[in-house]
Amino acid sequence: MKIIFEDESIIVCIKPRGIVSQEDAGGKESMVKLLSDYTGGEIYPLHRLDRDVAGIMVFAKTKTAAAFLSEEIREHKFNKEYIAVVHSKPQENSGEMRDLLFKDSRKNKSYVVKRERKGVKEAILEYELLETFMIEGDECSKVKIKLHTGRTHQIRVQFASRKMALLGDKKYGSRDNFDKIHLWSYSLSFKHPVTKEKLNFKAEPKFDA
Repeated sequence: MKIIFEDESIIVCIKPRGIVSQEDAGGKESMVKLLSDYTGGEIYPLHRLDRDVAGIMVFAKTKTAAAFLSEEIREHKFNKEYIAVVHSKPQENSGEMRDLLFKDSRKNKSYVVKRERKGVKEAILEYELLETFMIEGDECSKVKIKLHTGRTHQIRVQFASRKMALLGDKKYGSRDNFDKIHLWSYSLSFKHPVTKEKLNFKAEPKFDA
């Protein structure tokens, strides 16, 4: 775990792979627990990263900061960007993906569905193609992604549904030899809960982190 920024209100850090963002029923080691041990105080989670995904995150250190940033997230004023490496190549160099997703909690897996029903939520993201290259004889693409909604496994399932599974993502159909999902939380941009200054943090991808 690497700390990027810390003050009395927030702490920005790099979450390693293999650690859940916050406590779950499985009792696995979590970022909240690690940061609470590090600071000696309360830590309030604001957003999540999948256990097998690494990258930049922000946590609140006070209830006031947590309430402010949670409201910013609800009002879509909290910007999150990701870098992913996917199989194949998008048809357009940039665009929007808009789908209806259903989460099967029993399988911990999300699916793109065609119509609204109970448990179905809209998922929206923007993407930009950064480069294409060959890996193990297959065409692959590096893409930058901006989330407009935060659904479970959203990036992974939306790209996989278009035959562009993320490298290493066996849950969503990747058949390559990589054992780590090539998805990285790359950038956070938000207003400081006390000073109201616009903060921007970036962390270059390390897919083996």
